[in-house]
Amino acid sequence: MNVYNTLTKSKEPFQSLTPNVVKMYVCGVTVYDLCHIGHARAYVVFDVIRRFLEFLGYTVTYVQNFTDVDDKIINRAKERGLAGKALSESMIQAYFDDMDRLNIVRASHYPKVTEHIPQIISFIEGLVAKEAAYLADDGIYFSVRKSKNYGKLSRRDIEEMKAGTRATLSEKKQDPLDFALWKLDSESDLSWPSPWGQGRPGWHIECSAMSREYLGETFDMHGGGQDLVFPHHENEIAQSEALTGKPMAKFWLHNGFVRSHKEKMSKSLGNFFTIRDVLKTVDPMVLRLFFLMTHYRQPINYSFEELEDVRTAFERIRHVFTIKDLHPVEAEPVDHFRKIFMEAMEDDFNTAKAVGTLFDLVRQINVSKSLGLVELLRALLQVLGLKITLDEAEIPESVAQLAKERWEAKQAKEWARADSLRKKIQEEGYVMEDAKEGYKVRKC
Repeated sequence: MNVYNTLTKSKEPFQSLTPNVVKMYVCGVTVYDLCHIGHARAYVVFDVIRRFLEFLGYTVTYVQNFTDVDDKIINRAKERGLAGKALSESMIQAYFDDMDRLNIVRASHYPKVTEHIPQIISFIEGLVAKEAAYLADDGIYFSVRKSKNYGKLSRRDIEEMKAGTRATLSEKKQDPLDFALWKLDSESDLSWPSPWGQGRPGWHIECSAMSREYLGETFDMHGGGQDLVFPHHENEIAQSEALTGKPMAKFWLHNGFVRSHKEKMSKSLGNFFTIRDVLKTVDPMVLRLFFLMTHYRQPINYSFEELEDVRTAFERIRHVFTIKDLHPVEAEPVDHFRKIFMEAMEDDFNTAKAVGTLFDLVRQINVSKSLGLVELLRALLQVLGLKITLDEAEIPESVAQLAKERWEAKQAKEWARADSLRKKIQEEGYVMEDAKEGYKVRKC
C-alpha cells in the first residue's frame, strides 16, 4: 500500500511502526458551533481510511480530540449567556448526533482539552526546561527560532514568514513568529492554575500533549484538513520534536477543501451549510457517497445539482438489494472486482476509483443476478461505510421522488401542494413520516 505523505510531498510504501498495529490521530473540532459539511468530509475521509486499515487486518487506535477551550467558545458562550463548558458539551453532543447519521465509527478515544490540563502543563514545563519556550507578560510562548527545520511540513521559509508578519501583533513576544503555549487569564470560567499563573492552553499545544498521552512520542498517522497544515500542524511538529527529539508522526495526511457552488464556503457569502441543515433533505449515505466520489486530497465542489446526481447513482446501488431472483453463477468474477477495488484503495485510499468499481459491479449484477457478486458488493460497501437500509431500498424511485417534492413543498410552506403529494404517496401504499432532522418513507 502506498500513501501520500504531506511531509515528503510524495507517495511512500506504508509500513506501520509496530507490525499489524496503526496509531492515528486526527484533529477534531472546536466545539463552539454546529459542524459544517467541510467537517463532514474530513471525518468521512478518515473514517474510511480507518475502516480500510482494519479491513486489511490492522488493529487501529484512532484518537480524535475535542477543542473545548478556545476564544471562540468563550465569546460565543458570553453571547448566549452560558458557561463555556455548557456550550461546549452541547456542541459535542450535536457532533455525535451528526456523525452517527453519517455512519462514522466512534474513535477509540475522544480526549478533551479540559480533561488534560495536567498533561499540557507538564509538556510546557518540559519545553521551558529545554529553553524552547519562555515567559512573557501575557503567557508562555514557543520560540520558533529554537526549532530545527521549522516549516518542513508546509515548505515555508522562516525568513519569508517573518517578513510577512506585522510587528504590532507581537509586542510581547521575542519574535513575531513565536506562538502561545499558555495564555494568562484570570477572568474566564475556562482557566486553570499553573506555575505561571491562572490561564488556559494555546491551541497548538493541546494536540501535541494529547497525542503523546494516547499514542506515544511517535505514531503512524496524523490527519486533518489542508487548512491545518500551517500553522497548526507545523507548530505541533515544532513543539513535539523540540521536547522529545523524535519525529512526531511518520505519515501526515490532509484532505482537500469543500467549496460551495465553486466558491470558498463562507457565512458572509450565504453558501455555508451545516451538516444538520443538509441532512434535512439529503440522505446521509448520499452525502457520504458524494464525498467518496472524489479523491480525498482533491478539492470538491458542493452543489444541489451534483448531490442530485449522486442520489440517482446511489439508488442504482440500492436497487441491487431489491432483486428477488439472485442465484449462484458459474465462474463469478468475484476475485476480479475485489482485486480492482483493493488496488484502488491501496493507492493512497483512492475512493473515487473504488466507487467506480462498485458501479461496474452493480452493472454486472443487474445482468447476471449473481448472488456471489451481491455479497461482495455488501462487503465493499461496508469498507466504505455506505449503509444500505433495505426498507428504504425497497421504496420505488417514483415514490422517493414524490417524498422529496413533498418535503421541499413543506419547507417552502406550500401547504396545499405538500398535502396533495402526501395523498399521492399514500395512494402508492407508502407513508411519509416527518421529523425535525428530515423525513422517512415506509410501506403502509
